Formats: sequence, structure tokens, C-alpha cells
Amino acid sequence: MPIAHVYILFSANKNKFYIVYTSDDLQERIRKHNSNHKGFTGNVNDWVLTYPEAFELKADAFAREREIKKWKCRKKIEELIRSK
Repeated sequence: MPIAHVYILFSANKNKFYIVYTSDDLQERIRKHNSNHKGFTGNVNDWVLTYPEAFELKADAFAREREIKKWKCRKKIEELIRSK
């Protein structure tokens, strides 16, 4: 059973992707992203899960998150999403 996830959310309102990892319940985290709160995801509520990836170890999930964020290329992120 996976204990950590890397996931990519997309907001049409912001036209942005949000890449993050968590060891919390994935559906609960998405619900929190779509709630009114301070922070990058808090001012819109249309975040949609576009890419999930599960890991047995938090360290592996964190390393994958860093890898994806280093790409800094929207096309490469979109290719990853399409590949799933």
C-alpha cells in the first residue's frame, strides 16, 4: 500500500499546474486545495487532479516531485499527464 503520492493539479482559472507530494490521504488533500485558504491554491476552487503517482517511501515521492519541478517546461509536464 502506497504511503506517499506525487500529484499534479490543474486550475483552468489560473491556467497553471501545481505539483506537490503528500503522505496524507490524496482525496482529502485535493478537497483542501479547493477550499478557501491562504496559499497558492486557496484563491480558486477549480483544481482538478490531472496526474497521480504512488510511492512506497516518502523520500521517493519527494525526489520525484523535485524531478518534475526541475523540468520548468509546461510541454514536458503535459506529456507526462498524457502518458498516464
